[in-house]
Amino acid sequence: MIDKNRRSLVLAAGGALAAGTMGSAGAWAQAAGGGAERKLGYAVVGLGSYGLGMIIPQFKNCKNSRLVGLVSGDPAKAKRVAAEYGVPEKNIYNYQNYDSIRDNPDIDIVYVCLPVSMHAEYTIRAAKAGKHVMCEKPMAVSSAECEAMIAACRQAGKKLMIGYRCHFEPTNLEAIRRARAGEIGKLRYFRSEHGFNFGNPDAWRLKKAMSGGGSLMDMGIYALNASRYMTGEEPVAVYAVESTDKKDPRFREVEDRIAFELEFPSGVIGSCMSMYSAAQNHILLMGDKGRIELEPATAYHGNKLWVGNGHGDDKNEVTPPPGPGATQWAGQLDHLSQCVLQNREPIVGGEEGLRDIRIIEAIYRSAREKRRIALGPDARMV
Repeated sequence: MIDKNRRSLVLAAGGALAAGTMGSAGAWAQAAGGGAERKLGYAVVGLGSYGLGMIIPQFKNCKNSRLVGLVSGDPAKAKRVAAEYGVPEKNIYNYQNYDSIRDNPDIDIVYVCLPVSMHAEYTIRAAKAGKHVMCEKPMAVSSAECEAMIAACRQAGKKLMIGYRCHFEPTNLEAIRRARAGEIGKLRYFRSEHGFNFGNPDAWRLKKAMSGGGSLMDMGIYALNASRYMTGEEPVAVYAVESTDKKDPRFREVEDRIAFELEFPSGVIGSCMSMYSAAQNHILLMGDKGRIELEPATAYHGNKLWVGNGHGDDKNEVTPPPGPGATQWAGQLDHLSQCVLQNREPIVGGEEGLRDIRIIEAIYRSAREKRRIALGPDARMV
């Protein structure tokens, strides 16, 4: 079943923010049930480019979250990072003694920022150690792994949230609000392209065993997830076509371009593309009375939003109200902390990640078999 409570909360939060009737932080707190000021302790698992470069620096912007632990296979690097961010050396762990975090009361939540093939193992181990989990997207390399992660957290009585930062990004929230308010009439068409020109043929993201796939898993998931939160619907069928030059050393194991079409119950058609050989970051919603366009749509910084009548002669840039946090990452980190403090479920929990992976599996199958794949209400292939 579609998680209507989660979907409604995302939209309510976006609407409250855009309305500006309270301050932006207060609006999100009311919509998402926030407001507690206690800071929960996070341990970041993995000191790669995203964990070290994007997540760790964000704790200074958080109201309910603080960095208290590090997990890394590089002891020297971990010590340097710990010294820079004030993490005590006793809270540094490696992948072998990771399970001993169960004995550390400083750590409430772990943030898994590892290659995709490691997400399931370190999420499950964290749950068994009695810790809540934020896991970076894509959730895992298969739906079976996603199901095991959900089951482990449920059995341990711990929260599981997936790192869908765009659910906390002001431009995306404002686009959702305007679409729901009927500003472009009845939605008819959704389009999104996400990709970049991958330069390093030796990167782990180009190794299928570590990444689970190519551009679809890495960039296509942005287009797929946006198609769901922008339309407020779940696809009932997919059709996909892959285009990959296997002579290119980058694509010996994974796909480059994959185009996929999504059919939604209301009749909306979603047209999406992921790619590793060209750069694009774009979302378009077409209604019978106008259009909403975001470009860049899901970037780390500088996202832009336009609304117009669909003919191009009144395309007006819109400045969205502030988001739920000082940054999209701070909003994301604090949301899970608030859910733990108030015993609520995250708006982007494990079921959200599972649904995307099930649809991705259907997209890959469609591309292989060159046929339309129908989806059930839980996104399983039928």
